[in-house]
Amino acid sequence: MLDDAIKAQLTAYLERLTKPLELTAWLDDSDGSRDTAALLADIAAASPKVTIVTGDPAADERRPSFGVAVAGEAPRVRFAGLPLGHEFTSLVLALLHVGGHPPRVSDEALAQITALEGPLHFETYFSQSCQNCP
Repeated sequence: MLDDAIKAQLTAYLERLTKPLELTAWLDDSDGSRDTAALLADIAAASPKVTIVTGDPAADERRPSFGVAVAGEAPRVRFAGLPLGHEFTSLVLALLHVGGHPPRVSDEALAQITALEGPLHFETYFSQSCQNCP
């Protein structure tokens, strides 16, 4: 799925992981699921700290989709479809941040984030056919 240059860069980035990660995949028999499985295999091959887990087949999850989690925990970030092109950067950042590499956040922004109270649930969507990206 990924070319050799991207695999090499991904391997270098994933050396920054401080926690083991699980990529939980919810797949079906579609071409998109086969492509997603290939992408996840490339990611898992780039670091011994990354493993692939098959999601509960009875779960009401979008297919194809996958989640990024600290090993043994529920996914913190989910992707529906293939995050390639400009969206691949978001995937790499999700891997790094869930895997313990701290994000670059200003002290002011960090204070605002830590001041939030209560349970929070965010959903962000991207379109692979979006005309707003370069």
